Amino acid sequence: FREQPIYSTRAHVFQIDPNTKKNWVPTSKHAVTVSYFYDSTRNVYRIISLDGSKAIINSTITPNMTFTKTSQKFGQWADSRANTVYGLGFSSEHHLSKFAEKFQEFKEAARLAKEKSQEKMELTSTPSQESAGGDIQSPLTPESINGTDDERTTPEVTQNSEPRAEPTQNALPFTHSSTISKHWEAELATLKGNNAKLTAALLESTANVKQWKQQLAAYQEEAERLHKRVTELECVSSQANAVHTHKTELNQTIQELESTLKKKEEEIEGLKQEIENARELQAQRDSLTQKLQEVEIRNKDLEGQLSDLEQRLEKSQNEQEAFRNNLKTLLEILDGKIFELTELRDNLAKLIECS
Repeated sequence: FREQPIYSTRAHVFQIDPNTKKNWVPTSKHAVTVSYFYDSTRNVYRIISLDGSKAIINSTITPNMTFTKTSQKFGQWADSRANTVYGLGFSSEHHLSKFAEKFQEFKEAARLAKEKSQEKMELTSTPSQESAGGDIQSPLTPESINGTDDERTTPEVTQNSEPRAEPTQNALPFTHSSTISKHWEAELATLKGNNAKLTAALLESTANVKQWKQQLAAYQEEAERLHKRVTELECVSSQANAVHTHKTELNQTIQELESTLKKKEEEIEGLKQEIENARELQAQRDSLTQKLQEVEIRNKDLEGQLSDLEQRLEKSQNEQEAFRNNLKTLLEILDGKIFELTELRDNLAKLIECS
């Protein structure tokens, strides 16, 4: 996984109409994730966005690109490789500003990476020194461009590599002249290296200028077309911006409502389960109520039976009381009779004794 996301945000994605080059065509039905990716192997920054499994943005950031804010919540940039213009609609101005800052940051990083890559290529292809005894007007050969292994040393090393034997008095001018010649050859090699760098930079600048001229011509034509329509759209431009902003806000509101609806559906499912439980409890309550009514009816019957038993008990108690009173009366009469019999017995006993 050499390519990793380094910044992500959400936005509505648009592309310029390839036929008219005037109108925006939405490529996503709702806000999608837009991410900056960094390829550490190739040192490349890309903007990628997926709608499901479909890549709706795959744009490599180059130093020539420019991200333009066209409104408080909308920005765009042109991708010459994809031959299109991308547009992003954000939910707030803060998200747009943050995306624009990252675009500028990664664009500068891409420029520095490109310059370093060019310097490395130039260092590997630029000669370090001219061949010894070469002339400025001599034809350029691989040996004169790259130099031999012995001739790639610096001037100081060349001087130190000369024979250690002391030169004669007549040989001193020749030795000094050779040293100066090698020094100027090294300077010439340095100048040729700088010239090669400037030539490569000039060629690249020329190619970029041609490309910019083509883009400028296309933009001028587009500007002329747009200028003709500006007067017609001035009256409705504010309404269009308001409609676009309102549409973005409505999409965000729809997303919030969808989330709220999902929560409400979950709550409804919970309420349905509670209703089922309540119905079961209601059935149990009805059953208990019916049993309670039956118990009340039986209780009333038992109360009636208890009332009858109380009346019968009271009647029986009254009868027992009357029976007790009669017994008392009989006992009193019996006591009187017994007393009379006792007196009679005593009288009979006295009569027997007297006789």
